[in-house]
Amino acid sequence: MYRIGMEEIEALKRVVESRDLFKINSGLRETYHCEQEMREKFGCDYAVLMTSGAAALTAGLVGMGIGPGDEVIVPAYTYIASAMAVLAAGAIPVIAEIDETLTLDPEDAGKKISRYTKAIMPVHIQGFPCDMERLGAVAARHGIQILEDASQADGGSYRGRRLGAVGDAGALSFNQFKIITAGEGGALLTSSRQLFERAFIYHDSSAVAFFGGQLDDISEPQFCGNEYRTNELAAAVLREQLKKLDGILADLRRNKKALMTALADDFNFIPSNDIEGDCGTTAAFAFGSESEARRFAVADGVKGTLPIDTGKHVYTHWTPVLEKRGALHPLANPFKMEANKNLNHRYAADMCPKTLDILSRTVYIGVNPDWTPADIDKVAAACRAALR
Repeated sequence: MYRIGMEEIEALKRVVESRDLFKINSGLRETYHCEQEMREKFGCDYAVLMTSGAAALTAGLVGMGIGPGDEVIVPAYTYIASAMAVLAAGAIPVIAEIDETLTLDPEDAGKKISRYTKAIMPVHIQGFPCDMERLGAVAARHGIQILEDASQADGGSYRGRRLGAVGDAGALSFNQFKIITAGEGGALLTSSRQLFERAFIYHDSSAVAFFGGQLDDISEPQFCGNEYRTNELAAAVLREQLKKLDGILADLRRNKKALMTALADDFNFIPSNDIEGDCGTTAAFAFGSESEARRFAVADGVKGTLPIDTGKHVYTHWTPVLEKRGALHPLANPFKMEANKNLNHRYAADMCPKTLDILSRTVYIGVNPDWTPADIDKVAAACRAALR
């Protein structure tokens, strides 16, 4: 979270005073208007607010018709929720390498595709755009779908198109640690009518048939799903956050560019698939060895972190996945399902060596949209001093 204040407080006050906190109402209709505003901002036909980014990923996979007997390619560097969403749909996550951009490697993703593969899940980690052109070509060649995980990239873009609205569907996240926030929350974006209808039913199957005629224009048959329904308080806060999104991104990008320009003669940075669309939240320094990276990260004033140390963002720390505990009840565990017995869930800690190598030689410095030129000079000076 970067910027929040009186606008959000007034929005909450407005909803509380209306006494209509449920998303279906005939009053303020904050959820309805928020979804409408998201469609306009992200350039897609449908947007569904939900309780989290993980909920949106799961609903998106269900909307794609993915389940037992199917594989989904996920990167080895992403939050565990990406892989867990695949398992929640009953499918198997197949783990692929990242490349030097720290995003899914299109070449390795292509190698991991089998006759069981139904989707690729590019993750725009730290707001770094994936190579959607090459991944799109891989998906098209094999006739599979793309579900973007843009949970860390709210508002970012790839060649002028908002992340999350480039593939067949995309998920956003609005928890405390994202670019915009409602404390928690997520959204599914898509322009596919069938995918939308299925995901819509799944995300709130216990209520959509009973409130506000939500199924009036739905042709897909009802089925049992989950309850990821949002509320008017979260939607009202998000409406105010959406107004601030482009300003936050502009300031992040300006400050990241200024820092990188100041250090261009002294450091190497990771390559970008679209530096203009990059969210600007993170400056990523590339080093020749892990020891160099660690010395730099802990130097006075640098405040750097290594992505290899970020726990459940690295596949080696996806304990329930690697140990094949996809559900508590064994009959609900995708790894034990008959339909999945021949799929690729041959996991090992050393299965993605390229990813581990890149992550261990990279240092992150978080960028603040409210940095002044003096703040940037101070960070740059600390980085230069660390080289000495």
